[in-house]
Amino acid sequence: MMIRATLALCLAAAAVPAAADDAALNLAIGDPARRDRTAPLVLDAATDTATGQALSPDELAAKLDGVRVLFVGESHTSIEFHNVQLAVVQALARRGRPVLLGLEMYPYTEQAALDLWNSGTVDEAAFVAQSRWYRMWGYHWNYYRDIFLAARAAKISLHAVNTPREVVSAVRKKGFKDLTPEEAAHIPERIDVDDAEHMKLFRAFFEGGDGLHSTMSDEMWTAMFRAQCTWDATMGYNAVQALKQDGRPDAIMVVLIGSGHVAYGKGAERQARLWFDGKMASLIPVPVVDEKGAAPVVRASYADYLWGVAHEKHALYPSLGLSTPERKDGEPAKVISVPKDSVAGRAGFEVGDVLLSMDGVAIDKKETMATLMSGKRWGDTATFRVRRGETELTLVAAFRRQP
Repeated sequence: MMIRATLALCLAAAAVPAAADDAALNLAIGDPARRDRTAPLVLDAATDTATGQALSPDELAAKLDGVRVLFVGESHTSIEFHNVQLAVVQALARRGRPVLLGLEMYPYTEQAALDLWNSGTVDEAAFVAQSRWYRMWGYHWNYYRDIFLAARAAKISLHAVNTPREVVSAVRKKGFKDLTPEEAAHIPERIDVDDAEHMKLFRAFFEGGDGLHSTMSDEMWTAMFRAQCTWDATMGYNAVQALKQDGRPDAIMVVLIGSGHVAYGKGAERQARLWFDGKMASLIPVPVVDEKGAAPVVRASYADYLWGVAHEKHALYPSLGLSTPERKDGEPAKVISVPKDSVAGRAGFEVGDVLLSMDGVAIDKKETMATLMSGKRWGDTATFRVRRGETELTLVAAFRRQP
């Protein structure tokens, strides 16, 4: 499951992969009681990494009695991972726990958008449009649809826990001391950037990638890591604050975030402990075989619970595969990375191309292309106009899976 952060995301906010790379699954870091051994994976079951016991969803929910914050990792474009998240939420609700859902895709400044959903006053289409889903997140709504519908049916409130991307980018570029008062107001007062094991994990996520990260200086790694810790800290802090504001002593905050933010307890969980001394736990789905059909070796300290899922050769919905930096509406979408084996690579896109239109619609906003892409399925095509230097070109992308 070699799903890495794109260079574009790294430049924008130092994102780590949504699903852990093989190099990161088996590091001798984290909980001293578990880091010296590995844990088994069981397809369609959760493994308690402390005991090796395989658990059903309801047995897992019982194990979580007393846990106040649960971090559940995801690969954003894996329906298998999202099905696990749904199963966990539903099991906790059946257990009678008051459940709150913390969501990575919305910054806390957009809580009003989630309150639209919490109120039950808008339907799906209106929510997706009014909350600017494809601006805030960009991944297909259907990956998360069942979770949102289940939350509404069970009256589970949704909470935005992220911080604005431009703030994380500012931390990467300027550090903490040179933030403006407005930027500093969006992040917690305390952020731990001194964990050597977390840095080891962070760098492991990029091992064996496209080679671009191997040329980065220590200063660049430090800046990216600082931004990553800020991202983790903000999500942990906002999740804890929402739980405290809820006030119910048996409530559990379930935070749905990328697995890289959860692994080994080094991300959001470590930062959240600066603000909360209650019991926390982590769960990460892991494919039981990798891209080559081999069973991965997973360190027991990787998470408190592992959930074995099937390997997905292809995402449920197609993507171009190219990368553009984070940008404001109206700014040009300039390509900064094109994997050769991606749809975009096969269509002839090149680094430096400026995206002008898709299927005749001007790409003037980030959400425009994401919204258009949401209507594509494997087998479809899309026609792009791009500017390459002083020339405008037409490129046709064929959304075809490679055998």
